Amino acid sequence: MLVTDIDDALGKAVVERIAKAGGKAHYLHHDVRDEAAWPGVIAEAEKRFGRLDIMVANAGIGIMSPIAEHDARPTGSASRRSTSTACSCRSSTPFRRMKKAGGGSIVLMSSIAGLRGAPGLAAYSATKGGVRLLAKSVALEHAADNIRCNSVHPGIIATPIWGKIPTGAEGNRRNAPIDPRERAAGVVPLTRVGEAQDIANGVLFLCTEAANYMTGQELVIDGGMTAGGRPAQRQ
Repeated sequence: MLVTDIDDALGKAVVERIAKAGGKAHYLHHDVRDEAAWPGVIAEAEKRFGRLDIMVANAGIGIMSPIAEHDARPTGSASRRSTSTACSCRSSTPFRRMKKAGGGSIVLMSSIAGLRGAPGLAAYSATKGGVRLLAKSVALEHAADNIRCNSVHPGIIATPIWGKIPTGAEGNRRNAPIDPRERAAGVVPLTRVGEAQDIANGVLFLCTEAANYMTGQELVIDGGMTAGGRPAQRQ
């Protein structure tokens, strides 16, 4: 497995965990917004592991602001960062390599915000909705090559991204860090926050033969949030 990130310490720690579990992995510093770097990243994967079978686009940020205050310019930070998933699919290199290997699986990380709107999340929802439809288009374009592409839509998951959402932003009116566990208790039917492993399990499923007839689909992992109701009172 080739692990890439801009956070070198975190990326190397992931590789160490994989090695301790008996797996084989290598870390490579990579800003996924740098489209010109993608061919080199794919080449490194092939050099170390022989072929490319799976690509998971998992980079993302938390964008929380009113639409009237959102910086939508191409040079705006949110706009630049939201192009990372498109860059991962825009290069023809991954598709050529997967076709050469006889097929493959691409997983694009979206969000339940890409399935429905929410106050203060207009920009975030727009980017995640774009990822959802990007996955469908990629799936249709490369189905004949036996390359599958699906999107994953997490709900409230306990990850460090919550600490990176600016305090005082719309949707965070308390002007304090958002506690995902506290938020999940009030809106998730399962009444608990999701963990990173819950999402990893879904991604793993999409990358295995167990999902070999799934392409262009959304895998929603949200504890029931998009089912349409709030947590019921315990009996």
